[in-house]
Formats: sequence, C-alpha cells, structure tokens
Amino acid sequence: MIKSLSIIFPVFNEELRLKSSLDHINSFLKKKKKLKIEIIFVDDGSKDNSYNLIDRYIKKIHSKNKTKFKVIKSKNNLGKGGALKLGIKKARYDWILTTDIDMSVSLFQISNWIEKKSINNKHSVYFGSRSHKKSIVKRNLLRKLLGDIGSFFIFVILNIKIKDTQCGYKLYKKRYAKFAFSKLKNCGWDHDIEIILLLKLKNIKIKELPVKWTHKDNSKVNVFLDPIKMLIGILIIKFRYS
Repeated sequence: MIKSLSIIFPVFNEELRLKSSLDHINSFLKKKKKLKIEIIFVDDGSKDNSYNLIDRYIKKIHSKNKTKFKVIKSKNNLGKGGALKLGIKKARYDWILTTDIDMSVSLFQISNWIEKKSINNKHSVYFGSRSHKKSIVKRNLLRKLLGDIGSFFIFVILNIKIKDTQCGYKLYKKRYAKFAFSKLKNCGWDHDIEIILLLKLKNIKIKELPVKWTHKDNSKVNVFLDPIKMLIGILIIKFRYS
C-alpha cells in the first residue's frame, strides 16, 4: 500500500510545455489529497526560462497546498540519469515515482495502478511499459521502430528481458531507488539500462505494468544520432558489467 510518494521530474529546456504540465500536476494533487506527496523538479542546466517558471509556480501554490515542493538546479546539463540521481538523493517518502515533465504518461496512471491493486509486496520496482499487452500507446511508426531496435539490442547484448526499458514512468520503493541511483555511472538515456543491471545484482524484482502513453511534440529524440548513441552505450555497459 502506498501512503507517501515522492514524484521526481527531470527538466531541461521545457518552458514551452511547462504551463500545461503544471496545470496537470494541480489537477492530480486536487484529487489525491489522502496521499502524502512531495514534488521534486530537477532543472538539468536549462538555458531557457524553465527554472524561473517552476520557482514562481512553487511560490504561488505552496500556501494553497499541503504538498511539499522542491526545485533543484544544476549548473550543467548532467543528462536525464544525472538529474534523476540528484532528485532521488533528496527524496524522503516511502515510494519514488520518476516521470517525464511532458506528461506522455499521466500522473493519474499511478492512481490506476493503485486502484487495480497492481502494486504488491512481491515486487519492489515497477516499470511502465509501452510493450505491455494492456497498454494504450499513441506514437508514430518511426519512434516505434527505433524502440523495437533498441529493445532488440538490449536483449541480445545484455540479456535484459524487460520489454520496455526506456519508458520514463517508473516506481521504486525508496531504499531500492536510493541504492541503484547512488551507484549509477551512466547519466544519459542509457541510465535506465544500468539501473536494471544494478537492481538485478541485488535480486530486486522488477514488474512491468501497462500505461496509457501519448507522444508529445517537441521531443528531444534525434532519430539519426540516437540509435548510434544507443548501440555505443549498450556496448559500454556490457563491458562494464561483463
């Protein structure tokens, strides 16, 4: 049973999407009053107005809401894994949810998991999976193809059987999140893969759960360079953990 939850958002140059995302957070908090929540934003060296928008939002909402808010600012761009590492270090509550600020998966997905009793004592970590048979996914064919290629490389080279390692919606018991991210070396997109291997070394069970996922515009995915980076990253991780 989840009684307290830390939600961590890595943010990098997101000023164009922040307003709608912050409105979504407000809607979620209004309906989850019984759940003890803290929201942690990690500004990963943004060059735009992201940090100021978040800072103003927190100052405005703080007096109206019992939820705890934090914003952490990194001077340099650390990568998504590095940003999450900073946020998880500061997280205090029993469970930690990491998710993307574009809300490609709604915050209400956690409510769905709880209501359907998908969270239990048999597993300590839950990954949202776009490959789950019950997931509802809206994305273009090219992105699906890239995802399938990545999953193939990850399985063949690293023998990881998680079908979707890259969905940003992940739920951890606090102690396991803190353990894995404290050991993390890869701070880019490939941090998800290293997290799986670190958890596997400690026999920590991961379960994939269905999500409703919608592609959002202004994605930072580079369809030409990212597959190359992906393969190189997988090979580096293979060398490190072989």
